[in-house]
Amino acid sequence: QVQLVESGGGLVQAGGSLRLSCAASGRTFSSYAMGWFRQAPGKEREFVAAINRNGGSTNYADSVKGRFTISRVNAKNTVYLQMNSLKPEETAVYSCAAARTAWAVRSMASYDYWGQGTQVTVSS
Repeated sequence: QVQLVESGGGLVQAGGSLRLSCAASGRTFSSYAMGWFRQAPGKEREFVAAINRNGGSTNYADSVKGRFTISRVNAKNTVYLQMNSLKPEETAVYSCAAARTAWAVRSMASYDYWGQGTQVTVSS
């Protein structure tokens, strides 16, 4: 069992930056690939970024490539999402998730554990 707790959300102006953190419980964090997803009001949850177990491979949605960076520190049981040049349409609840796989997967169905999410609001 893995418990995930996100933090770092908030209100930011368009063009600004935020760094989200996701802290995981348990001793097996390095056994999981990790992902970030977001859900805007009235929309379906969508993939944002993923990272493999050792942090050597990442995967991004096309809409965030070059602006967002996912990283992890296994010694701290934490995964991060650095978000730069934020846009108003990226206002959403951002959630992290853990997958029992080695790969930086995009599919929500691959993820076994989910956090509650943190609100990110980008004002225009």
